[in-house]
Amino acid sequence: MNSFAFVFDMDGVIVDTNPFHKIALKQFAEKYGYTLSEEELVKKIYGRTNKEWIANLFQRSMSPAELSHYGEEKEALFRAIYEKDIVEVKGLTSFLKEAFRLGITMAIGTSAPRSNVDFVLKHTGIEKFFSSILDESHVTHGKPNPEIYINCAKVLNMPTSHCIVFEDSLSGIASGKAAGCPVVGVATTHTAAELGTKVVIKDFTEMTAQEIISAYS
Repeated sequence: MNSFAFVFDMDGVIVDTNPFHKIALKQFAEKYGYTLSEEELVKKIYGRTNKEWIANLFQRSMSPAELSHYGEEKEALFRAIYEKDIVEVKGLTSFLKEAFRLGITMAIGTSAPRSNVDFVLKHTGIEKFFSSILDESHVTHGKPNPEIYINCAKVLNMPTSHCIVFEDSLSGIASGKAAGCPVVGVATTHTAAELGTKVVIKDFTEMTAQEIISAYS
């Protein structure tokens, strides 16, 4: 089993944060005079790093300090909204325990800032299962660019073809596929038909870790 690794996106995979991110994004945008449609959220924001979508929203170049300021403003808003409701995607801890027993190396590969990663790990208690955690600071280009999953494979010392990625967003699935990774769609944000992956799960009670491996062996 340890000839494969599992790489998990965070938002929409480990925790179903997207409804809360949507609220925070819209409130942040409205504060600065912008209105975000559902299509804009899916195509221009979900899966991307803050430094990418914030510059696109304001439609001007920004200094790293500005991007960091606006990014943390939005993320602090998100954490305040979500903290009382945070819960892992159903079945995740049991799934991680099984994968760990099977000797499957696991990592997180997310476009989120480290402040949000720490927030999620603190409230779910699952950090111990992951040998590597890569966040937005580890990439130059956000999803759908494959950089995040190529970098995850490197730190795991595994070929991308043996790093099974769990993704909920269209840009994330495109990123995983472009990196050469098998991708499991997690249908928290999109339907199975929209995700278009060989394997789709609604949550982590639907398939065991061993079944996931078998599906891509």
